[in-house]
Amino acid sequence: MPETISLPHKFSLFAEHWRPKVIAHLNGQEIKLIKVQGEFPWHTHAAEDEFFLVWKGHFRVEFRDHVAHLGPGDCLVVPHGTEHRTCADEEAEILCFEPAGVLNTGDVLDPTFTAPLASI
Repeated sequence: MPETISLPHKFSLFAEHWRPKVIAHLNGQEIKLIKVQGEFPWHTHAAEDEFFLVWKGHFRVEFRDHVAHLGPGDCLVVPHGTEHRTCADEEAEILCFEPAGVLNTGDVLDPTFTAPLASI
């Protein structure tokens, strides 16, 4: 039997930034919650698109030629192969939809930001 997922409750279960938490699986995709603050490294995902939805706060996705600013309820798809980095001046809460098993830092291994997948 499907169970309701409370986003406020799930976000309350963790505090660390840039550590995605899988809350559901859908047709080979993972739905992840991420608390963000600061700047993430520049990276690309060779074969995977990423969908970001802002739940709380303000978030930006920087590309080499422009910056997308997102607030609560805004979303953006980053096409595969597109170099980008994500940033938030103050803590924001984000939902990310992407294929199962995608490494959050894409083509970059960074001991500070590369996160193991975790479920909550």
